[in-house]
Amino acid sequence: MHYAQLLSRYPIISDQINQPALAVVLRELETVLEQGIDGDIVEFGCYIGTTSVFIRRILDTSQRGADRKFYVYDSFAGLPAKTTDDNSSAGIEFQAGELTVSKKQFIQTFQKANLSLPIITKAWFADLTDRQLPTTIAYAFLDGDFYESIIDSLKLVWPRLSAGGTITIDDYNRPALPGVTKAVSDFFGTQNVNLHHEHGIAIITKSH
Repeated sequence: MHYAQLLSRYPIISDQINQPALAVVLRELETVLEQGIDGDIVEFGCYIGTTSVFIRRILDTSQRGADRKFYVYDSFAGLPAKTTDDNSSAGIEFQAGELTVSKKQFIQTFQKANLSLPIITKAWFADLTDRQLPTTIAYAFLDGDFYESIIDSLKLVWPRLSAGGTITIDDYNRPALPGVTKAVSDFFGTQNVNLHHEHGIAIITKSH
């Protein structure tokens, strides 16, 4: 089912992403699937499953998505502590421990939607090991909010991302969460990467 049809049929269950941003995330996933890019699907920072259930629906209704494994990662302990890279007068509401939901609540979101669960890993991103990640990634959605979470996610995803694969990153170029944009800039440095952004979502496609 096309992502626009899914967005019109099902509600967004929290305020952590709006419809224009979610449409970008799902459109890019759909494009990767249509192009037959090799690898599995990962989401870093799944919260209560707001975006996860839509990713699952895309995979379930795509001819090239049904055989893909879907991995989600979250501390299920809320936001970590900020670093100086995250400081912003516009983002004072984002404090350690906020946005806490349990793994059980995430599972219940999928049960209520009658969807099969992804592979769930409860951990801080910096503590993840190689065996907890797929060997090859076709598509990733990163929603870490803060500098270190995004840097840690990129370190894990980028080496595993297939040529032609795509990473989408929430809160890009958002004044309240400056660490996200800085993490992307610091990680890629002077590399010539294919990056643009729409509705606060950075879109990075790996060319080689």
